[in-house]
Amino acid sequence: AMTAWVNLTAQISLTVLVIALGFAFLRLLLGPSTPDRVVALDTLATLLVGALIVHAILVEETHSLRVAAVLALVNFIGTVGFALYLRRRNTS
Repeated sequence: AMTAWVNLTAQISLTVLVIALGFAFLRLLLGPSTPDRVVALDTLATLLVGALIVHAILVEETHSLRVAAVLALVNFIGTVGFALYLRRRNTS
């Protein structure tokens, strides 16, 4: 059973994460440069992982944790791929 403090903390955390997702999405739309948009997309994915974990705590189930783990791995691979692309582009 979830205590009232855990529930309150999770609700506040989810609210803050949703606000942060809004700001990151705004940066994704406004840019101005491609690296800005890539960092915003990376931030969006990271915040979404956090929101999925908090959601799993609130509803007391583990399916969201699996989705969060897969999203975190895909996000990491994408970030590494973009970093390698930038390095290759700058050295040539």
